[in-house]
Amino acid sequence: MPESYPNAHRADTVETLHGHEVHDPYRWLEDPSDPACAAWSREQDHLAESWLRGLPRREEIADRLDALLRTGSVSAPVWRGGRSFFTRRESDQEFPVLFVREPTGVVRRLLDVTELDPSGLTTLDRWSPSLEGDRLAYQISSGGDEESLLHVLDVSTGELLEGPIDRCRYSSVAWLPGGEEFYYVRRISPERVPEDERQFHRRVWRHRVDSDPDEDVLIHGERLHHTYFYSVSLSPDSRWLLVHGSPGTARRDSLWIADLEREEDVPELRRVLDDEQGAQATARVEPDGRMYVRTTLGAPRGRLCVADPARPEPADWTELVPEDADSVLESARWVDEPGAGPRLAVLHTAHAVSELSLHDADTGRCIGEVPLPGTGQVTALNTVDELTEGPRDRLWLGWTDFATPPCVYSYSVGTGELELVEHAPGREAVPEITSTQVSYESADGTTVRMFLLAPSTPPRRPLPTLLTGYGGFALSREPAYTPSALAWVSAGGVWALPSLRGGAEEGEQWHRAGMRENKQRVFDDFHAAAEYLVDRGWTTPEQLAISGGSNGGLLVGAALTQRPELYRAVVCSAPLLDMVRYEKFLLGRLWSEEYGSADCPEELEWLLSYSPYHHVGEGTEYPAVLFSVFESDSRVDPMHARKMCAALQYATSAPPDKSPVLLRRETEVGHSARSVSRTVGMATDHLAFLAEATGLLRK
Repeated sequence: MPESYPNAHRADTVETLHGHEVHDPYRWLEDPSDPACAAWSREQDHLAESWLRGLPRREEIADRLDALLRTGSVSAPVWRGGRSFFTRRESDQEFPVLFVREPTGVVRRLLDVTELDPSGLTTLDRWSPSLEGDRLAYQISSGGDEESLLHVLDVSTGELLEGPIDRCRYSSVAWLPGGEEFYYVRRISPERVPEDERQFHRRVWRHRVDSDPDEDVLIHGERLHHTYFYSVSLSPDSRWLLVHGSPGTARRDSLWIADLEREEDVPELRRVLDDEQGAQATARVEPDGRMYVRTTLGAPRGRLCVADPARPEPADWTELVPEDADSVLESARWVDEPGAGPRLAVLHTAHAVSELSLHDADTGRCIGEVPLPGTGQVTALNTVDELTEGPRDRLWLGWTDFATPPCVYSYSVGTGELELVEHAPGREAVPEITSTQVSYESADGTTVRMFLLAPSTPPRRPLPTLLTGYGGFALSREPAYTPSALAWVSAGGVWALPSLRGGAEEGEQWHRAGMRENKQRVFDDFHAAAEYLVDRGWTTPEQLAISGGSNGGLLVGAALTQRPELYRAVVCSAPLLDMVRYEKFLLGRLWSEEYGSADCPEELEWLLSYSPYHHVGEGTEYPAVLFSVFESDSRVDPMHARKMCAALQYATSAPPDKSPVLLRRETEVGHSARSVSRTVGMATDHLAFLAEATGLLRK
């Protein structure tokens, strides 16, 4: 390790915002095309590579991670017209492959992105079979940009019927009968909008296969805010079109419904719910012809209501499953039980753990619990479609937990039997661990729950411990197969995941308790988790590492600046760190509802109170920090990590050989999906960095 870091000049850049002097000495690092920024980045590349490649026992960590990721995975089937569609990743594959199972039982490979692009840079983003199961709409993107291109292929022949259609990022597809047309979501032409709004302005369209997409029929979205996201779905009989929408990432939904029996070119969409009502709502019209609505309207933990689609407004809803005080309603599916009538399979999470129950579809009365394999997560809940012959009383469940790679179970409503129908190909690589859920108090006395993973026969405490979390956007961190956690624990460490406020593990109120002016509570919850681990003897500050990505990168960035003495090492991946200027980059403007906006005087004060970049203190002994950024990230700009890295390298009093501050960059990869090989490479660098700092692999 060199005695000093690459030189980064500190400019005298100061802005006065609403009476606050805001210093920004590294603003020049916002522009990657600036020669000075590019040169500094190359020096950081060399520094990080030389340090990371020299870490002891790095290959051992890589081998362990590779084995854990090579378990593969399989998804729950989606049924259309007698065919079932599912993804499966074998042990030697970089990406999941889409398969189709014919009514005869024959399984065929349908779509493999590595055949489309052997470079490994293309990912399968979404896919949707037609109602008859004879056509497939799929979306792919390349280089991590998530700019999905939509294609249509013939399921029987594999022939490409159409594509690519561009500007389909985050688009759902709702097929009409016959497979000739579908509804979907596409951004309008970039020439029609300001340059800084080209990632927005989505619309709902009706498209005929193999026609010019620029001639599509506009269905919805013309007069709504440009940040609106939409999804589309159809009832099983294709009579009812449902459009869901929300402004950006705000948890405020709008819902519209249209009766397609009227055979209008542009169906009249009737508003069911307005985002100004401040609630979420997800609706489905099921085979019985009724509309089922899962909503937080009047119920922060969610309730299930039913209505006639012809009278869809909340005043005409009938509550079937009321809000539960101890769990969060996640979803519900209609399923028929021969001889007994229709049932509802209702999925809740209790403190982030899945629970599944059966209810009478007419009264909502609970008639029994569905036994699940353990403490884990139901990732999908599917049923057979109306065009598929055979028993209709089955539920198809995607399942995972901390030690179980994604697999599939089938549950018979009639017999009450739960059956494992397909497991991941290489599950023998998973080590034995113990998993527990504990409770602790945060700074304001709030009870927070936390998952702890430890070796099944742990050595004497204290142990090197890796604490991670998220705490934002109402995203729940539930038990799921996590190779990096298993690798850490199998090496003798402890891995911890608290259910921080800002997530939705305890419902929408839990989310709101950690957003906007309440954001500091999320960091307090995280610090309290660390103190619990130290006070209970699990670890010490010298053995405690933390990691987080995206909003979780903001979390650990705030943690290391607020309590540098509590943490030994930090991995901060694709983070938000300059909270004064985050809205000016990429998708940042979508997140002001979550964090607040620097344009508002009061909200600027919230942001400045914790913005990690603005709380780096000169002469402070900071922990070892590894920033990870992705140059093709289209959500969080790498400028956050560049500026924070320069600030910490300048300010820290810790010697570089003990607590280095490094910046790890990747190109042609983005915020989300990546190949197995690249996942192994990144996770190896992260774990080796933390293991060296905390002494995990020292003998």
